[in-house]
Amino acid sequence: MGTKVLFEGRYLRLRSAGRWEFAERVGITGVVGVVAVTPSGALLLVEQFRIPVGSQVIELPAGLAGDGHFAGENLETAAKRELEEETGWTAERFEHVGGGPVSAGFSNEIIQIYRATQLSKIGPGGGDESEDIIVHEVLLDNVETWLAQRQADGALVDPKVYAGLWWSRTA
Repeated sequence: MGTKVLFEGRYLRLRSAGRWEFAERVGITGVVGVVAVTPSGALLLVEQFRIPVGSQVIELPAGLAGDGHFAGENLETAAKRELEEETGWTAERFEHVGGGPVSAGFSNEIIQIYRATQLSKIGPGGGDESEDIIVHEVLLDNVETWLAQRQADGALVDPKVYAGLWWSRTA
């Protein structure tokens, strides 16, 4: 079935295929998420205000590969860059642990998840100049309680966090 472009902006393209309408990213090579546990046993999470949902959202460190001046960037390199930018941590090893659609009924976006190991703190994190990211280091033993409290306080939790929690506890 062929598709028809309904709208194309700087970052998104809207398409239709028959009666179905969906979005796709423009100018990227992929999307990555990172599961990272510090040497002290804390899962690295990030929090930022997300305009589409009008709320603070707790997420895994994540981002786009190959966008802007990172054209041609491979996914593992993007995972390393996003971990460093968003959290201020770097890792010696990155292992691809899985991937899949972010919202299969809305977008063709596929995220690839990497587990980062052998971490070292190298900076403050917080994202690049266009981001306002809060970094959270949450002990694995307390993460479910912490997430429940953040939800009670009004934050949303990206469900990929729970997948990341599973990958953080399996080797």
